[in-house]
Amino acid sequence: MPQRFLAVFQALARLIFVPAIAIVVWGELEPGGTGPRVWDKLLHFTAYFGLTGIATVALGSLRGALWAGLSLAIFGGVLEIVQSFVGRDAEWGDEIANVIGVCAGVASGLILLSVLRLLFFRQRLSEGENGHGPVR
Repeated sequence: MPQRFLAVFQALARLIFVPAIAIVVWGELEPGGTGPRVWDKLLHFTAYFGLTGIATVALGSLRGALWAGLSLAIFGGVLEIVQSFVGRDAEWGDEIANVIGVCAGVASGLILLSVLRLLFFRQRLSEGENGHGPVR
């Protein structure tokens, strides 16, 4: 059961990744995006934390998580440059918040996957390999 849960969880992460990217792109390139500077950095952190956490769960491996994290950090930098062409201000602070969010997202996603896999492993041990009782 937990392995099936993990597979469904990863499929759901793959399903919501593209809409999540679209929301982040819209949020970063929307003209007139103004507000308190601290709030702006928090939004950048949260967006890239979420994207990277979703990607990490969807990919399910350390290597995939690291590639996704690097790609999303670069993607955030490119969006910062594009902002200057749509009437927004590109800021180094925004990219720093993006990268911190990416790092936290990779770590959180890997921890979540590890916990889910540990739960599955523990259940398999308690049921035995054939599912008929504890291993002795």
